[in-house]
Amino acid sequence: MAFDFKKEFKEFYLPKNKPEIVEVPRANYIAVRGQGDPNEEGGEYQKAVGILYSVAYTLKMSYMTDYKIEGFFEYVVPPLEGFWWQDNFAGVDFSNKSSFKWISVIRLPDFITEENFRWAVETASEKKKIDCSPAEFLTVDEGLCVQMMHIGRYDDEPESVEMMHAFISENGYTLDFGEKRKHHEIYLSDPRRAAPEKLKTVIRHPIKRAE
Repeated sequence: MAFDFKKEFKEFYLPKNKPEIVEVPRANYIAVRGQGDPNEEGGEYQKAVGILYSVAYTLKMSYMTDYKIEGFFEYVVPPLEGFWWQDNFAGVDFSNKSSFKWISVIRLPDFITEENFRWAVETASEKKKIDCSPAEFLTVDEGLCVQMMHIGRYDDEPESVEMMHAFISENGYTLDFGEKRKHHEIYLSDPRRAAPEKLKTVIRHPIKRAE
């Protein structure tokens, strides 16, 4: 059976729909950076997602090619994730999507090296006939965070965020947004197939002990 990150690391991909504190380990990702409204038809975000999946599936199916990756085992491509922020604003302002800056990512198995990644970018560009060069190999060490499962529309996320912020305040923590610590979302549902009120999204914010 193929390795599934969601099942093997349930504490990070399938949290409860109430706030909890977690220590998130270092992980590698395929990443594409951009800015603007993610809902723009044919926009920068949608193009980024296309690049991510092209590279991700090239790596996943590499065992069926002449290119062999050391330590490879079959796995399920992890869900799409995103780090979001806006200039001069702590967290995110959901009412102003056009000002979003983002890093859209898909997690990589630990056996994928930067050399393997570069091969996949070149191969995907050639076979898919799209320019995958914006993709980068990104390592993120999130550390201490508060997270919860948000069930419902993306535009209703502020309700869950308020719950998370109240929870950390009551438990002696404070938010710790910064250059490398951002609002983080993990998308467990396909919005093209699931009803908006049933969408499942992990929301995660960086925190630290209050002084």
